[in-house]
Amino acid sequence: MSVNKEVKRITTHTVQEMKNRGEKIAMLTAYDYSMATIVDDAGMDIILVGDSASNVMAGHETTLPITLDQMIYHASSVVRAAKRALVIVDLPFGSYQGNSKEALNSAIRIMKESGAHGVKMEGGVEIAESVSRILTAGIPVMGHLGLTPQSIYKFGTYTVRAKQEAEAQKLREDAVKLQELGCFAIVVEKIPATLAKEVTESVQIPIIGIGAGQHCDGQVLVIHDMLGINKGFKPRFLRQYANLYEQMNGAIKNYVGDIKSKSFPNEQEQY
Repeated sequence: MSVNKEVKRITTHTVQEMKNRGEKIAMLTAYDYSMATIVDDAGMDIILVGDSASNVMAGHETTLPITLDQMIYHASSVVRAAKRALVIVDLPFGSYQGNSKEALNSAIRIMKESGAHGVKMEGGVEIAESVSRILTAGIPVMGHLGLTPQSIYKFGTYTVRAKQEAEAQKLREDAVKLQELGCFAIVVEKIPATLAKEVTESVQIPIIGIGAGQHCDGQVLVIHDMLGINKGFKPRFLRQYANLYEQMNGAIKNYVGDIKSKSFPNEQEQY
C-alpha cells in the first residue's frame, strides 16, 4: 500500500492525482505540535485542524464557541510539526457566514498567521460568494456538506442527513456548485453511503467521508475518537484503533501510586 513516501509535501494537486488513480486519501485531525508530529510521521495525507478542537480540546458542547484566534493558535502548532501532510484549517463559526469580505479576511489571517495550506468551510450555495472570494485570493478551499456541526442548532440533532430526497438533491447540487467554484475537495459527513457513492462518482474532485461509507475517495476522523481518548463516544461510523483513555488513566494511576508509596523517584532517578 502506497503512502506517497516519494512526495516531500502533499498538495492539493497530489490529492487530486490520488483520486484520479484510485488511491484512497487518509485524513485525520490534530490540534497541537506533539500530536501532529506523530500523525505526520505516520504518513497522513491531510491533517485537518478542525473546529472540533472546541469539543475535544476546550470541552465545549458544540463547535460554535471556538474563535478565529484560537483556530490560528492550534493551526500554527500543527503547521510547525507537519513536514509532509497538507494542513487544512476550519474557518470557525461566525468568521465567514453572510459576509464574503469578512470570510476573505478570516482566511487570509489563517494563511498568513499559521502558515496553513488551505481552509475548510461548511455549506453549499449559501456560502458561494464567500468561497469564490477566498478562491480568488489564491487560497485553497475544501467544502463540507451533509451534517455540518456549525449548524447543529438548525438541525437540532446529530442524526444522519440527506435521507430524504429533497435534502439529498440539494447535497448533489451543492457538491457540483462547490466544484464549479473551484474547491479542491469536499468532506461529506454522516450521509447515506449510497448518496456518498453517487456524489463521489459524479464530481471530479476528491470526496472525503466521515460516516459516509466506503465509496468516498478518502476518510477523516477526529483523532481523539479513533485513539479512544474520548470516553464513551462510539458512533457506528467510528473504528477505534486504540483505547488510550484506559492506558493513560492506568499509567497516571501508577504514577500517583509510586509517589504516594515513595518509590518514585528512586536513587537512580536523582542527581
